[in-house]
Amino acid sequence: MFDPFNDFEARGYLRNIEGEKNPDIVKRLEHDLFAANLSDAMVYLASKPFIEYVDFLCVHKILFGEFYPWAGQDRLQTTPNKAISKADTFFCHPKDSQRAVEQGLKLAQDGVTLKKSPGVVMGLFAYAHPFLDGNGRTMLVVHTVLCHRAGFSIHWARTGKSDYLSALGEEIETPDKGILDAYLKDFIAPPLDPAGWEVAIQAIRGLDGIASSDIIEGEFSDPAISQKYEQFDQRRGYEIK
Repeated sequence: MFDPFNDFEARGYLRNIEGEKNPDIVKRLEHDLFAANLSDAMVYLASKPFIEYVDFLCVHKILFGEFYPWAGQDRLQTTPNKAISKADTFFCHPKDSQRAVEQGLKLAQDGVTLKKSPGVVMGLFAYAHPFLDGNGRTMLVVHTVLCHRAGFSIHWARTGKSDYLSALGEEIETPDKGILDAYLKDFIAPPLDPAGWEVAIQAIRGLDGIASSDIIEGEFSDPAISQKYEQFDQRRGYEIK
């Protein structure tokens, strides 16, 4: 079980307010909260002419704040020295999460990049991995709104979960090479009426699922872990500005 706080037995999965340890129950509670709060998150984003990092954090808090006391706080606040990976793919250092999301938001709102390269933006959000859980849902909600503003939508319900996650993982490892863009191109669609966003998002397969497959590689203060991360980042060959 993913336990970055090292207190699962005492406080449950990620210190949720119920102290719940059963992954099936946690999954159901997360799903119910997401469904209940999605409308509020969409209303919040609609009120923001330009979406910024603080808005990304606020969406997460709106969606999951009733379950996780740390919702809306990024890894620099919650676990600043933990190196986290999934399937041998590192997520960025907590100190760089904000910059990665901000770069994705900047590209998404420059009037050009998102329509041409929606996968690059999603890849930056995924590499940032700012939260201990709820990253996929949060970035999907934000990405959906950004795509609408750019004049298109992505038919997420038609994507295959395993194929999408595979392409997303490759995008993280080798960004801006068109990998995720190529996968998503078959699912590009005309803009969807905002009234249908909630139904469309909740119909997506694979939204249910806690971060149990995430792995704590160790502490960045460990030279071996720090070197392993730096080697991964160098292989990516992509500068977060």
